[in-house]
Amino acid sequence: VRWMMYWIIFALFMATETFTDLLISWFPFYYEVKMAFVIWLLSPYTRGASLLYRRFLHPTLARREKDIDAFLIRARERGYETMLRFGKRGLNLAATAAVQAATKSQGALAGRLRSFSMQDLRSLPEQ
Repeated sequence: VRWMMYWIIFALFMATETFTDLLISWFPFYYEVKMAFVIWLLSPYTRGASLLYRRFLHPTLARREKDIDAFLIRARERGYETMLRFGKRGLNLAATAAVQAATKSQGALAGRLRSFSMQDLRSLPEQ
């Protein structure tokens, strides 16, 4: 549980770090403060990640649990529908490509057979 809390807080930190690096990286000792913050999160003595998770993130997630569950159900349904739609489209494209390849190769095969039959007729002794 302790590592789960750390990785969740660290992921949020990494997501916000993208923007803060652009905005305030010019600030003196920015990188040192950032490194100290990560060490504070990770340290088993300070348990910074656990503190932040229990004090801020868990109450927020608990309040919005129903919204999150509804969003996950909608995302699952949309994902299933999208997968079916793309699967049907992919099968249609594959079937079309197979039919086109078969018709092209059939014409080439017929031409090849005609040429063989003409050679065979010429090679027969005239009687």
